[in-house]
Amino acid sequence: MTTTASTCAARPHITLITVCWNVEKTIASTLASVDAQTFRNFEHLIIDGGSTDATLSIIAAAGNRVVFSGPDKGIYDAMNKGIARASGDIIGFLNADDMFASNLALETIASALEDENFDCCYGDLIYVSQQDTSRQVRYWKSSPFTAGAFRRGWCPPHPTFYVRRAVYEKYGVFDLRYSLAADIELMMRFLERARITSLYIPEILVKMRLGGATNKSFSNIRRQNAEILHALAMHDLKVSRLAFWAPKLVNRLRQFLRKRQETRD
Repeated sequence: MTTTASTCAARPHITLITVCWNVEKTIASTLASVDAQTFRNFEHLIIDGGSTDATLSIIAAAGNRVVFSGPDKGIYDAMNKGIARASGDIIGFLNADDMFASNLALETIASALEDENFDCCYGDLIYVSQQDTSRQVRYWKSSPFTAGAFRRGWCPPHPTFYVRRAVYEKYGVFDLRYSLAADIELMMRFLERARITSLYIPEILVKMRLGGATNKSFSNIRRQNAEILHALAMHDLKVSRLAFWAPKLVNRLRQFLRKRQETRD
């Protein structure tokens, strides 16, 4: 799903990776939001865990994808497989139950990273109802990165996080020791330790359905945060539990109270 070199030679080439397994109920809307993008200089890789429902047939009917299907060791292992197969200058992820918030999302990202002073960019995200994706439940408004922000429970929304492939090659991929927080550890490693340059885009880029692996139970939320605290210590960013939890809880409350801003069509 790329344009010819003559029409897009000066623009970034993006690899968009979607990891999936038995997602026949949601994958069609994810694919439709990709197909609606005005920016066309990208490849869309599907890393499927060996679906046994109609997922693969829905993807095949949509066309214009590169699909790899087979067993994996979980979502982060599948994401690493996608990174290994990526040909783009920039790599990003769109989960199989998420959608771009507008048809200009990839254009916005590509335009931001045309500036080679930035290694990555990210934006805002809204959580929507599983049953009615037009209904906002939470609004995750991010902010520019500042050193030490991860100690205060801050991190960018990973589905909006687009990074140059060279960063993965230099600083590594998802650490499979973390089953629920490998995305947060990776962003922590890139931003806090490697100090890659980042650009915050104050726009809603992605709509995420509620009900992901982390948020589906209190036990998983507790496990994820234990993993985050472990990652902070590993990266010499030790923090007291109070200093970590207090701002994080305040931020989550704001996400539920904040009204959605209009996205561009």
